[in-house]
Amino acid sequence: MKLLIRQGRLVDPVGGIGGVLDILIEDGKVAVIGSDIREPSARVIDASGLTVCAGLVDMHVHLREPGFEYKETIASGARAAAAGGFTAVACMPNTRPTIDTPEGVSFVKERAALAGGAQVWPIAAVSKGQRGQEVNDYEALKAAGAVALSDDGVPVQNANLLRDAMILAHRQGLTVLSHCEDADMVQNFAVNEGRVSRQLRIPGRPAIAEELQVMRDAMLAEETGAALHICHISTAKSVAIVRRFKRKGVAITCETCPQYFTFTEDEVLRQGALARVNPPLRTPADVDGILEGLKDGTIDAIATDHAPHSAEEKARPLTEAPSGMIGLETALAASLTALYHPGAMSLSDILRRMTVTPACILRMPGKGRLAIGSDADLVIFDPDEAWTVDPERFLSQARNTPFAGKQLKGKVKYTILGGEIIYKEEA
Repeated sequence: MKLLIRQGRLVDPVGGIGGVLDILIEDGKVAVIGSDIREPSARVIDASGLTVCAGLVDMHVHLREPGFEYKETIASGARAAAAGGFTAVACMPNTRPTIDTPEGVSFVKERAALAGGAQVWPIAAVSKGQRGQEVNDYEALKAAGAVALSDDGVPVQNANLLRDAMILAHRQGLTVLSHCEDADMVQNFAVNEGRVSRQLRIPGRPAIAEELQVMRDAMLAEETGAALHICHISTAKSVAIVRRFKRKGVAITCETCPQYFTFTEDEVLRQGALARVNPPLRTPADVDGILEGLKDGTIDAIATDHAPHSAEEKARPLTEAPSGMIGLETALAASLTALYHPGAMSLSDILRRMTVTPACILRMPGKGRLAIGSDADLVIFDPDEAWTVDPERFLSQARNTPFAGKQLKGKVKYTILGGEIIYKEEA
């Protein structure tokens, strides 16, 4: 099928292509980019007044299958991703069973092939069962299709095991994604340690619990030469540590999520368990540090940490409810609202952190780019359209978002994967 996108405003952070142009797609590839392209046999999308860029890439999501399908499935998550402008997402291994075998990786890929939404790239566990006691067979996991390694929300506490894992991952050309929190310090506490935890009279998760692990893991990356990626960075000091190690030439990258540059810990007082997430929402000074890290390039990627839970689970008291919030269908708009419209960052810089950079960190060459010959994975959106978040309209099975009822600016109109339309906004 041929597809012609007319008169869209192209944004390509890599090649610098910009301006109002047409795009002709043939056989799943970008065939021509130019002005006034004529192709009578092509289906036409009028993108006048809209922005066109490479499809978004989310390097940190939870799709819950196998084992927790009542929260989300690979199919529902892939459709939600497409609705949010994502053409590829990388899913974490904290399922039941854990994605820690070639068979588990193959299961995710097979289910994703039938999903009909965004591509799904499996991330395999660093340790068997995410227990932090024994490393997995990384060569076999990579051969099966794993794009990276992570023990995700169960951080590897044993520094010696993590060192061994980094050495082995480096040999296989796999990036280690690290959730940095000291388990003994954070336990299962619900909020940031500070003013709000004191007001609620409950124990909190101290910022230093994250910062200590960021420092430890950065030092291990420096010593082993491994590629290390810090997940959902949330404190100003963590950003400063990453900045310091980057300047030393260490192969370290990091991501943050819209909640960490949009909300502070005070959101817990307003929304309770809906604002409970690990690591927790932090202080205004930390939000400022995250914003500075995004602007100066210390923070490489914007991910969602999409973490679906049932309504019944999130209705529990704050200290008993599970942590996590969904974000696939709000991430682009939340980022544009917080970063682009106030003038904090350019559209190109935001999109770089949501397209080509996460693809590069996961070593997926050619993904996240809009260029002649590239895969025709695109998103078409209106960066200025205001809309009110209504979780009941989400394609995700879950509704646990702190953005419910809030007005955001930036609306996805089409998502295209391999030249096929996988999402179109309802009229």
